Amino acid sequence: MRRTFPRKSHCQPAALGALAALALTCAVSPIAARLAEAQANAPDEQASAALCPIVYPDDPSPADRGYRYTFFGNAFFINDEGYLLTVAHVLENFRDGGQAYIVVNRPDAPPRLVKVAVIAKDAQHDVAILRATPNPFSGKYTVGFVPLSSEPAVRGQAVLALSLHPRRLQDAHSFEAQSEDSSPGTVLSYESTLLDKAGPAADVFLLSHPVVKGQSGSPVLALDSHAAVGLVEGLWLRGTTLSLAKSAPPPSNTPGAAIPIRYALALLQQQGILWHTGASSSAAPPSSTASQSVTARPKQ
Repeated sequence: MRRTFPRKSHCQPAALGALAALALTCAVSPIAARLAEAQANAPDEQASAALCPIVYPDDPSPADRGYRYTFFGNAFFINDEGYLLTVAHVLENFRDGGQAYIVVNRPDAPPRLVKVAVIAKDAQHDVAILRATPNPFSGKYTVGFVPLSSEPAVRGQAVLALSLHPRRLQDAHSFEAQSEDSSPGTVLSYESTLLDKAGPAADVFLLSHPVVKGQSGSPVLALDSHAAVGLVEGLWLRGTTLSLAKSAPPPSNTPGAAIPIRYALALLQQQGILWHTGASSSAAPPSSTASQSVTARPKQ
């Protein structure tokens, strides 16, 4: 699911300065280039392992291709206790009943559907916390977590949005491999908009790349730290807030909109849930003095 928002300002995509600098480094030293590439790809592989499509199974029992399901958006793990973040509007599809699931990969077996419980939602800022049951980090799953940035996204910053979606949106099955969308871009500006009709305006930041169908709830990673600075929200358009599932395709140069990670951190703090920083250390809620280090890495 994607959402669109009234455009408040005219923005032009910025140059990817960080990517250009990396390209120059690669041209100067092939050995350094391979080392830099390996260091850069490792956190992205970790982030990819943290991604999980949010789905609803349409069949009571699996067939030869697994459960047929309907795909709604993305979530991502933030710690090895099975907690995930997503945007709250993806969960509106389940408000009249129905159990939400995530699709989780396994190292030597087809992907599996795992139930998720809604732990908390903040409709005003469109963020939600989920928890997978059973915890995939305690079983034989290929999972990782995304660290959350303590620093806000800033204008001109190079970022990367990652998401998963079924290869066939109209006939998706749980045993089939997922396709990954990797969307590099830059932060254009901050804008204010209504994410919840019943609440006051909230901030979003705009991305130089458009949002593709199903990216809602995906992490927006800072390219330098590979920590999440936001969650993909929707597209920034003139007019009213609409779901693009019910509207015409937008222009290719339409910027995306993302929820600042600070809203998610505030909700985690309220629930007393630990998250990970860009240094892969565990962060206690800011109101608590009980901060502790990570001693166990996610199972791969």
